[in-house]
Amino acid sequence: MFFSVPSEADSRYMSESNHPGPIVDMTCSDMTLGINARLARLLTAAVDRSGKSRREVARAAAMNKDTFLRVLRGEKAVTIEETSRVLDACGFSSNGALLLAILGHEDLAVEWLGEDAGAFLDQFLAALPVTMNETLGPRIADLRPRWAIGTSRLVARLLAKHIDDFTERDISLVLGR
Repeated sequence: MFFSVPSEADSRYMSESNHPGPIVDMTCSDMTLGINARLARLLTAAVDRSGKSRREVARAAAMNKDTFLRVLRGEKAVTIEETSRVLDACGFSSNGALLLAILGHEDLAVEWLGEDAGAFLDQFLAALPVTMNETLGPRIADLRPRWAIGTSRLVARLLAKHIDDFTERDISLVLGR
């Protein structure tokens, strides 16, 4: 339950020559507090947008109202299952929003909640692992983590071009060209 980067004195893990800076000590509870706060913001936004009362959402999510309110305030840890039930009760079944919030992008999670961008992300994330495995086959072992950011930029540019092409076609149809 305790994550700790080795201390400078622990030579089994690092020498002074390769030590880049101060040692950071982070417990699971520190990480959990951050995730719970992000999930609380996401759930609060979902409840606010749902048009339902907090009591209705708590009942539909099978949660005690007091517990539910503590979760929304970030005072109580929430499980992924509970988070999914609350999102479902609000009418926003979105694994993409949940993942964005966990990864620290709760602003995007809230912004995309119930929007086409969020639905796209859900479908994209569901299809990506299988598609990668089918397309790459045994070459999947050749993937390098450092390619991830560049690949995400490439995909975003490809999507932008795709949207521009569709917009151009729509304009051509309207103008009768």
